Amino acid sequence: MPDSPSHSSGGSLPTWVFVPAAAGLLLVALPLTALATRVDVGGFGQLLTSPASLAALRLSLVTSSMATAVCLSLGVPLALLLARTEFPGQSVFRSIVLLPLVLPPVVGGIALLYTFGRNGLLGHSLDVVGVRIAFSTTAVVIAQSFVALPFLILSLEGALRTAGTRHEIVASTLGARPTTVLRRVTVPLVLPGLLSGAVLSFARCLGEFGATITFAGSLQGVTRTLPLEIYLQRESDVEAAVALSFLLVVVAVLVIGIAGRPRSVP
Repeated sequence: MPDSPSHSSGGSLPTWVFVPAAAGLLLVALPLTALATRVDVGGFGQLLTSPASLAALRLSLVTSSMATAVCLSLGVPLALLLARTEFPGQSVFRSIVLLPLVLPPVVGGIALLYTFGRNGLLGHSLDVVGVRIAFSTTAVVIAQSFVALPFLILSLEGALRTAGTRHEIVASTLGARPTTVLRRVTVPLVLPGLLSGAVLSFARCLGEFGATITFAGSLQGVTRTLPLEIYLQRESDVEAAVALSFLLVVVAVLVIGIAGRPRSVP
């Protein structure tokens, strides 16, 4: 017998699809529900406003914003190169750029440490002139940028390929210079994808842990971001760790809601 169809605005699906879909939903939703049930509602505000929590939250917001700016500055040109040009070794180039997506963050942190640490590839020369990056706030920003950059590149590259090049070709034939075409045509066309990529990068920066603790350490007010504070609080104050974890969940939901909001296509 053929599968019984299920009609919706998106077409028809076989009935069996809903079973693994429901299981997948439960796999994600149940742990989050369990976390929410452990939140001490009465003391939630007090737990979030402790000096250590506020310092970690403030540092996370500042460094994530700075890292997102770095991702925009570097990721937009990289996405343009991948989507609008062809050159020998492009597949290898793309693999290298997107490698942090599949690397364990702690491996990225070790790689950064051996690059910018005091005895690292670049860190040794920087240390000679008095510049020390590892275990500083700058190291937090670099670690967050390292892991978040591919999210912006993937989102923008997809938007660029979807938009196509016909509008840019028309603008060029009318005499517009490449920079003008990029600023007046390309960027407005892919702005929704660019914004989504920026929001996802910010969210990834906000939740970064492995590369940060390996490359930047955990110094309160200097490198101890919110995920690191949660990890430390888990041993000494479980209720504070739960409250901070729930705060990150709420922020993540808001970020995903903003990034996934339907946008009008030009």
